[in-house]
Amino acid sequence: MRVFLIDADNLSSPGWVDEAFKALETAEGSIAVRRAYGSAENLKGLADTLRTWAIRPFVNLSLSKNTTDIALAADAMAFACQQPTPAMIVIGSGDADFVPLVVRLRERGIQVVCVTEASKMAPEAVPAYDRVLYVGHAASARRSSPVPAPAAAPAKARRAAPAVATVPKAAAKKVPAKKTATRNEAPTASPAPKAPARKTTERATEKPVAPADGLTVPRILAAVPALEAGTWQPLGDVAKALRDGGLLGKSALSTKLFKKFPAQFELRPGRQPNEVRLAPPLA
Repeated sequence: MRVFLIDADNLSSPGWVDEAFKALETAEGSIAVRRAYGSAENLKGLADTLRTWAIRPFVNLSLSKNTTDIALAADAMAFACQQPTPAMIVIGSGDADFVPLVVRLRERGIQVVCVTEASKMAPEAVPAYDRVLYVGHAASARRSSPVPAPAAAPAKARRAAPAVATVPKAAAKKVPAKKTATRNEAPTASPAPKAPARKTTERATEKPVAPADGLTVPRILAAVPALEAGTWQPLGDVAKALRDGGLLGKSALSTKLFKKFPAQFELRPGRQPNEVRLAPPLA
């Protein structure tokens, strides 16, 4: 029996999950147990994929950090203790938090495979697994063209090469910082139109938006710098960064927050958004 347990707070893109199942079934055969753990928001973004692959969703209580990891680990050990013991357990996450779990599963004679997007893989976790399967290579290449795609490991090697795991994240586009005017600034003799604070927030300065619940676009960008690149980002990762920065409540939906700034942020797909980006400046 093969078991696939997905950390939907980490492996949060429908395309990644779909690619993972296709690769696993081609290489290993049918996956008997299929489960996804995560917040209600992230699981909602994976709704179509969960239906396509008949994956059972397990909504995690929004209590504090790492509760999803603990829920997944508890079920993994339960499978390891049952009879017959699974031949393989696949963990859909690149978090280093799962290393103690992986060690215990391997001690019980279970083959443990990791499925993750390259930029989300913790390098120190690679040696713990029997094999690491990377997904989303094409998307990573589009976001950062100078970074080469990870090289394929030799056929006889059971573990992925550590060099593959250290593929850096796509670098956010640097923009020149400008001084922001303050209330205590003395007015000049010939006042000039106020210049935008930075290039990536040009749309915000062209059409001022009143703060929503104390939030502004610059505060959101400061909490999630990856958005400044203007590329599509997984909504689950962005929501986690906003919660860690104290800008989003544990039970609040990030989609509602971004919909308060329709001129500055774009969500896709329209029905059940799972990605967000900073809208490009108006021409």
